[in-house]
Amino acid sequence: MKKKSLGESISIPDEFTEQEKRSGDWWRHLVAAGIAGAVARTCTAPFDRLKVMMQVHSLKSRRLRLIGGFEQMVKEGGIHSLWRGNGVNVFKIAPETTLKIGAYEQVKCYFLFVSGSLAGATAQTCIYPMEVLKTRMILGETGQYSGIIDCGKKLLKQEGVRTFFKGYIPNFLGILPYAGIDLAVYELLKNYWLEHYATNSVDPGIIILLGCSALSHTCGQIASFPLNLVRTRMQVQGEFFFFNGVIKIHNNEGKKGFFRGLTPNIIKVLPAVIISCAAYEKVTQHMGLI
Repeated sequence: MKKKSLGESISIPDEFTEQEKRSGDWWRHLVAAGIAGAVARTCTAPFDRLKVMMQVHSLKSRRLRLIGGFEQMVKEGGIHSLWRGNGVNVFKIAPETTLKIGAYEQVKCYFLFVSGSLAGATAQTCIYPMEVLKTRMILGETGQYSGIIDCGKKLLKQEGVRTFFKGYIPNFLGILPYAGIDLAVYELLKNYWLEHYATNSVDPGIIILLGCSALSHTCGQIASFPLNLVRTRMQVQGEFFFFNGVIKIHNNEGKKGFFRGLTPNIIKVLPAVIISCAAYEKVTQHMGLI
């Protein structure tokens, strides 16, 4: 069985042996990957919510900083508000991971950047309405939405079906460099280590894999972050058209405006990767896969 990086998840299988397919172990690995991703996202959810709030609250009078942002969230809704919107983020892991791995399997005969980009784009297209729900719940006030279903019903009633696809264009354009760079850099770094530093083992070891995954994920995040920010603004502001929005951000906030919220996003990368890896290993051990 071969493994690859999937963003904040590490050591997720992308190719199964015939024995694993016959025994049914392949779906156990997918379940383990989903559980690991849920644990990692839950542990780093406060940073994810802060990132979204920093992206949206761009005016100088409302601009958030790292510590002040956490203080504001706790003051508004208590400690538990730091995890607002995490339910949607966890709920979409199963279809997102399955679609990404399935799409990667179909296009892996092409070079890494293309296969990674197509896999990511396919997964994001299918689960995009959940991204909109996550953003709205993250930015919602305490008591505004009772849950995922309530949020979806209110958006559908007040704004119509189209609201679930606001920001899709920058999201699609952003996932191409993100997924492509993430997978390509991970494989390049891992293969470079194997070629130059490995002795008799074909397994780089957990420390090397953690470093490769964290660095590749960071590169992908930085490359796609401006489009991620535009997407978030469009999800919140209905009149926010793509090209007009890009010009508006540049004129009002300058080039730095496109990277607002990047700091908490980068901070969460390493702990997310470590937690995901540890959880995946524990779950696979419990399921008798290793």
